[in-house]
Amino acid sequence: MNAKFLTYLVERLLMALLTIFLVIAITFFVMHAIPASPFSSEKAKSDAVIAALEAKYGFDKPVPIQFLNYLKNILQGDFGLSTGWVGNTVIDLIIGGFSYSARIGFTAGLLAIVLGVIFGSVAALQRGKFLDKLIQVLTTALVSMPSFVMATLLLLIFALRLGWLPSMGNQPGGLVLPVISLSLYPMAYVTRLQRSSMLDVLGQDYIRTARAKGVSSSKVIFKHALKNTLTPVITYAGPMMAYILTGSMVVENIFSVPGLGRLFTNSMLRTDYMMIMGVTIFLATMIILMNFIGDILYKVVDPRIDLS
Repeated sequence: MNAKFLTYLVERLLMALLTIFLVIAITFFVMHAIPASPFSSEKAKSDAVIAALEAKYGFDKPVPIQFLNYLKNILQGDFGLSTGWVGNTVIDLIIGGFSYSARIGFTAGLLAIVLGVIFGSVAALQRGKFLDKLIQVLTTALVSMPSFVMATLLLLIFALRLGWLPSMGNQPGGLVLPVISLSLYPMAYVTRLQRSSMLDVLGQDYIRTARAKGVSSSKVIFKHALKNTLTPVITYAGPMMAYILTGSMVVENIFSVPGLGRLFTNSMLRTDYMMIMGVTIFLATMIILMNFIGDILYKVVDPRIDLS
């Protein structure tokens, strides 16, 4: 690891930490700007009881003091107590929900990348032929359809009409349809990226030279071409995971998956400030982390990239 690469890593890490801090600050102050108290909607609670609850959760202190305390607690891994799920900590609820969301999100992301690279490469190698045109038509259709539309269609066809798969995400096999719903759009996008990148690489001089020397087509594709086509895909991987993690909120509600999306929706209905802030910060941190890893892999895959 040279000094320039190490400097780049430190700069990216500092930018990521600054972004996380801004997310925490914005989320915190926006939530505390809401006039309603998380306890004000509860019935049969006197002002004294509400005041006692606010004191218990630290809401009675000045907002700047609350913010400093919140930052200190976050650094210790403490996101506070949930006001909507009494007796539960925010971090425990997030970890429980993330166990479902992670399985869906990362499986969908891996599926999208693997199938996208395969279909994109096949389309490029079959350029202008029937298979290439078929892949382009299908990917164009999938790119134009949001994940919640695909989720609804898959639910109606494979769960309600055919009965092949369960409609509830907490049932055995219930995560299959959510994974497919979330993977179709990014898979189509990766396919189009990979096709364009493969066509560009196949037209390079070193590929022509390798073929002129009698190198087999499979060796040209897998040893020389494929690695150099992955740069755009890796660049898209970070935003893709952001799309999957945020898009999973709607999909999880459609399939009743007890993940972060459903947790976030219920926390808004219950005016659970601590849970809303915790889930928002957790998801933002995951997205920033995915982008950070993508930036590092971007350089690892293509060492020719100028880090400046």
